[in-house]
Amino acid sequence: MAFTITNTDHTLSYSLNFLREFILQRLKLFFEKESTAEFVYPQLILYGDDSPLNRFALQHKFSLEEYVVLLLALSPHIQPNFLDLIIQQFMPQGGDFPEFGGVRGSNHRGLLPTGETAQFILAGNDIEKRLHVQQILTDGTLVKQGILTLEPVKDGEPLMSGRLILDHEWVNRLITGTETAPKFSPDFPAKKISTAMTWDDLVLNNYTQAQLKDIITWVGYNEILMQDEVMRRKIKPGYRALFHGPSGTGKTLTATLLGNHLNKDVYRIDLSQVVSKYIGETEKNLEKVFVKAENKNWVLFFDEADALFGKRTGVQSSHDRYANQEVSYLLQRIEDYPGLLILASNLKSNMDDAFLRRFHTIIHFSAPNAGERLTLWEKTLPASFPAESSMNLKELADKYELNGAAILNIIHYAALQSVSRSDKYIRIADVMEAIRKEYRKEERTMN
Repeated sequence: MAFTITNTDHTLSYSLNFLREFILQRLKLFFEKESTAEFVYPQLILYGDDSPLNRFALQHKFSLEEYVVLLLALSPHIQPNFLDLIIQQFMPQGGDFPEFGGVRGSNHRGLLPTGETAQFILAGNDIEKRLHVQQILTDGTLVKQGILTLEPVKDGEPLMSGRLILDHEWVNRLITGTETAPKFSPDFPAKKISTAMTWDDLVLNNYTQAQLKDIITWVGYNEILMQDEVMRRKIKPGYRALFHGPSGTGKTLTATLLGNHLNKDVYRIDLSQVVSKYIGETEKNLEKVFVKAENKNWVLFFDEADALFGKRTGVQSSHDRYANQEVSYLLQRIEDYPGLLILASNLKSNMDDAFLRRFHTIIHFSAPNAGERLTLWEKTLPASFPAESSMNLKELADKYELNGAAILNIIHYAALQSVSRSDKYIRIADVMEAIRKEYRKEERTMN
């Protein structure tokens, strides 16, 4: 029997019908003990319609076995009693069916497929084929790309008795075609960051801008270069950058703008949720982020990275030894990450030398000079509230050493005062009061 999928609206229905026929044939062969019969895979023809599932399967060029595994893992999310209804045709009174595998969930009432379920459907009792299915479930394309995982089992239980688990983001993507951002939680201590600003709002010196172009070049062309057999052997696929410099000089904004420009989501790692005083917990927390991010094409951004990537110490105690092991884990993990990874620190000297050697580029974000400060003042003024005529922006830029974040705070404060008084312009008196506030924050005195 051949199944042809051509209609976008019915792709899921046709796919489940294909899977149902696949399972029914295996069960018929098993229960009717037709010793002379052979299992014949139903034919599946995928045409290039625009359904999420079809587009996904064609893009990844899955084998028939991989596609069956994918559908099997997806089926409970579409039809909760999908497997139960099929089995009932052969076992109307119920009963144990260990060959088929499957488990019941804590909330889900239907049968959830396990690795044993995939083995039975695809291989029956053929040992060689069952081992091939096991390889698909432990080291195949679906697993390597983070689409599917095999649930770990208790010690002593068969590996294949673990559930087939599709990440909820992939379930949503396969059914609706839309991707949902993972929610910030202890299991995912990272937050997606974004900005409405553009490159025009960022004021950096020419050298820093040129270094940022190196990152854009890597993202745009490194994949092509990795097709070369020599380069593929010698170069790891990821890219690591260190942004260092005083607070308020645009490190976080730059990381976010890079994500916008490269059409990649940027996730900032929340170090308060990652760093733990308990031995081994920091590595576990970070591993959750890395596992989720792999194959997602995300930019990972570690702000105030010295808390994680600081210098190792001499071993004076067991705590020092474990702290150094933590750094060693991080060294290996950032090298293995295949995407763009950015660390930010106020002081480069705080970073462990072993990390510095592994960065492709180290970019200094310096405090703005007088000319750059003038540009920041000019770009930050709101369109609806111009400065009063007596305000000399060049004089402010020359006299007061402020970074971009401070200048934005100052204009924000002065503009709010104007709105509260129903003024049509920003007053110099409000600007000066806001400058005093910024200087007090940094415990500096104004001349």
